[in-house]
Amino acid sequence: MGKTKPDFEAFLRRTFQAPLDAAAGFLLKLGITANFITLFGLFGNIVAAFLIASGHLLAGGLVAAFMAPLDALDGVLARKAGVVGKFGAFLDSVVDRYDEMILLAGVLYYFQIQAYTLGIMLTYAALCGSVLVSYTRARAEGLGFSGKAGIFSRIERSIVLILGLVFNQLLISVGIIAILANVTALQRIFFVWKQSKQA
Repeated sequence: MGKTKPDFEAFLRRTFQAPLDAAAGFLLKLGITANFITLFGLFGNIVAAFLIASGHLLAGGLVAAFMAPLDALDGVLARKAGVVGKFGAFLDSVVDRYDEMILLAGVLYYFQIQAYTLGIMLTYAALCGSVLVSYTRARAEGLGFSGKAGIFSRIERSIVLILGLVFNQLLISVGIIAILANVTALQRIFFVWKQSKQA
C-alpha cells in the first residue's frame, strides 16, 4: 500500500517527448514563454469550467482535453529556453491546483443547478480528495519525506474527468475520483508514517 508506483506522468512525457519538443521549439521561435503557456492553460480551464457549469459537457471536456497537454508543454518550453527556475516550477504547481479546482467547481455548479444531491456530494468528495493528494505530498516533502505514492495522481484524475465529460458519464467520473483520490491521500499518509518509523 505504501510503495511508490511507476510514474504514469513520466511515462506519458517520454511517449510524447518528440511532439512536445517540436511544439516547444515552435513556440520558442515565436517568443512565447513557459509562464505564458501555464497561464493560458489556466484561462482555458476557466472557459471549460464555464461551459461545464452551463451544461455544455462535451464542449467543456474538449476544451479541458486541449488544455491538459499544456501542463507538460510549459516545462519542456522552459528547459528549451534555458530558464528553468524555482518560481516557474512554483507557479506551475499552484496553477495545476487551480486548474483542477476550477474544473470541479464547474461540475459542482452543474449538479447544483440540477439539484442533484448525489452529484454535489461526490464532486465535493472528489475536490477534497484531489486537494489532499497534493497537500499530503507537499507537506511530506516539506518535512523531508517522500510523498510520491498512491494509485491516483493528477494525470489520472484529469483523464477520468475529461472522459466523463466527453462521454456524458460525469457522475461516474466524479465518483471514481472521489473514491480513488481519497484512497491515494490515505496511501500517502501511510507511506509517510512508514518512513517516519524507519527514520
